[in-house]
Amino acid sequence: MAATLMSFNLAASKVRASPKVQLRSSAPALARRSMRTQARQQASVFALSQDELKQMVGYKSVDDYVESGMVVGLGTGSTAYFAVERLGQKLKSGELKDIVAIPTSVRTKEQAESLGIPLVTLDTHSKLDVAIDGADEVDPNLNLVKGGGGALLREKMVEVMADKFIVIVDESKLCKGLGPGFPLPVEITPFCHEHTLRLVGALPSLAGCRPQLRLGSAATGSKIDGDEIAVTDNGNYIVDLFFEEPIADPVKAAAELKALCGVVDHGLFCGMSTAVIIAGSDGITVQTP
Repeated sequence: MAATLMSFNLAASKVRASPKVQLRSSAPALARRSMRTQARQQASVFALSQDELKQMVGYKSVDDYVESGMVVGLGTGSTAYFAVERLGQKLKSGELKDIVAIPTSVRTKEQAESLGIPLVTLDTHSKLDVAIDGADEVDPNLNLVKGGGGALLREKMVEVMADKFIVIVDESKLCKGLGPGFPLPVEITPFCHEHTLRLVGALPSLAGCRPQLRLGSAATGSKIDGDEIAVTDNGNYIVDLFFEEPIADPVKAAAELKALCGVVDHGLFCGMSTAVIIAGSDGITVQTP
C-alpha cells in the first residue's frame, strides 16, 4: 500500500519586526520561536472539528479527481455532502463545465438539484469516470464498511461502475479490522425478513455476529430513533451486524452474503477503492492499494 502525505498549512504565522537591540546569540531565540510556532500549528489541527475535517477531504476529492466533461457518482452521507457542495461551487463558478452526476440516494439528489448540478441515471450513463463517497470503516487493505446512511445498494450500484472510486474519511474511520468499530449493514427484502435475519446471522464467515433489525430512520445507522422498521429508498429493510472481533475474511463474507437468498446487498465494499483521502492530525493523507 502506498501512502503520500500532503502538507496542509492551516495558518500563516505573523512575522515580527526585527528588534532594534541586537541579541548576543539569536539561535536559541529562533529555536524557541520555531517550537512555539509548531506548537500553535499543531494545536490548530487538533482544534478542527469533525465537520471541518470532512470538508477538507470532500473538497480535495473534487479538486483533485473531477475534470470538465466527466460523469461523476455522488455518494451519500455527512462526508459526501461536502464533495457534492464543492462540485456545485465549481460548476457555478465555471471552473468545471459539462459535468453530469449520478446521485446514490434521494437526499443526495435533492442536494445536487438545489446546487444546479445536472443529474442523470445509470439507465442513460452506465459508465462513470469517478465516484466519490465516504465510508464507515476502512481497513489496512482499503476494504470498506458502508451503509450507515442506508444507501448501500445504490452506492454500490453506482460506484462499481466508476473508473475511479475515491473514498473520503477522517482518521477516526481507520481500523485494523472491519466489524467491531461499526456494525455491518445488510439490505434484505421485507418478505420473511425475520427468516432472512436468522440465516444471515448463521453464516460461517460471520460467526459471532449479533444481527439486529434497523428501526426508525434508515439514514441514522444502527442508532434506534423510532419504533417502526427502517425502510430504504428501495423499499427494503436493513439488518445491522454487530461484532466483538474483526471479520476474519471480508471477501469471503461478502460472497456468502451476496449468495444468500433474501439478501439484496451488503455494506462490504472489497477491492473497490482507487484512493482513500484521510483528514487527520497530520493533515491530509492519500492511501492507494
